[in-house]
Amino acid sequence: MASISLRGVQKAYGDGAPVIRDVDLEIGENEFCVFLGPSGCGKSTLLRMIAGLEDLTDGDLSIGGKIMNDVPAAQRGVAMVFQSYALFPHMTVFENMAFGLKLAKTPKEEIDRKVREAARILQLEALLERRPKALSGGQRQRVAIGRAIVRQPGVFLFDEPLSNLDATLRGQTRIEIARLHKQFAKASVVYVTHDQIEAMTLADKIVLLHAGKDTERYGSIAQIGAPLELYHRPKSRFVAGFIGSPRMNFLPGRVASVDAQGVIVTLDTTLENVRVPVDGAALEVAQPVTLGVRPEHLEFIDTSSLQDEAVLTRTVSLVEQLGEHSYVHLDQPGGFTLIAKAPGDTHLAPGDRAHLRVPRHATHLFPEDGFAAASLESVEHYA
Repeated sequence: MASISLRGVQKAYGDGAPVIRDVDLEIGENEFCVFLGPSGCGKSTLLRMIAGLEDLTDGDLSIGGKIMNDVPAAQRGVAMVFQSYALFPHMTVFENMAFGLKLAKTPKEEIDRKVREAARILQLEALLERRPKALSGGQRQRVAIGRAIVRQPGVFLFDEPLSNLDATLRGQTRIEIARLHKQFAKASVVYVTHDQIEAMTLADKIVLLHAGKDTERYGSIAQIGAPLELYHRPKSRFVAGFIGSPRMNFLPGRVASVDAQGVIVTLDTTLENVRVPVDGAALEVAQPVTLGVRPEHLEFIDTSSLQDEAVLTRTVSLVEQLGEHSYVHLDQPGGFTLIAKAPGDTHLAPGDRAHLRVPRHATHLFPEDGFAAASLESVEHYA
């Protein structure tokens, strides 16, 4: 129903540096787009600009092909769900959900039909006469979502809607939001979160934002792409470290050689060699680089004598047993800790020596500027 386009968008307060800088972004009809990033990166500010609750300092914002820079929030055809629910305590669930329709002078019969249909979808039918104080946190959030649904907007805006819920309710409500998006197939969704699990499970497209000095240096957007694209092909060390839990392991080293098959990196302190299948044309021998490999991609093996892959040998310092799997922490010379994923029934214990295979296809290389060297491996299509 409504695509969203941002061109050269910036936001500054007073004479301060822009908190949103150089944002160029297209969000298609029926797309579920998640704004993800650390605290203070401007996620909510960007969302509020789309909603019309914040003015643009520079650039253009359009919704459904129409420039919205000077259009009041109430006329943009968007509905926003806030972190705080923003329910009226003296009103019933029905009255809260109907409030926006009453302001728009919608006929009473239509209000009743729309509210009851939204209540059915959200399983709120038995709660319509209750007031917010009689509801659980999850029920209040569903009422807030219902208030947005009854308006039948072209765009739904969610500002960290799950952050006030406990872990169980977060999981349940996340599933409900995903289901609702499928049900309201014509509506676009823009969703703000700092939780990468929400982003990875809900998004068609993730917009990962920089914070602080990186915003000044590179602009607000670190990378845009499908969830698995950011996971498998991070454009920078920042993206690689932000996506994934536990975060990617980063091992300092230097370029030992460059050939058609990639780059051989010699790790600092241990002098182990690791081949990384990336384009090394812009790299020089002895240049400092950082090797990246995710904990779930390291493989425990029984020997350190493999010929075709690099093997790291380390001492176990801690084992986190989480049931189905464990995270093994290993001492890394130079004061670093290496983390590797292992089966839940692993027999490894602190003090053990362990051998770790480093699969070439799962390695990443970051020169000093922090941007990833281009992979030579075939790039899969990440949906």
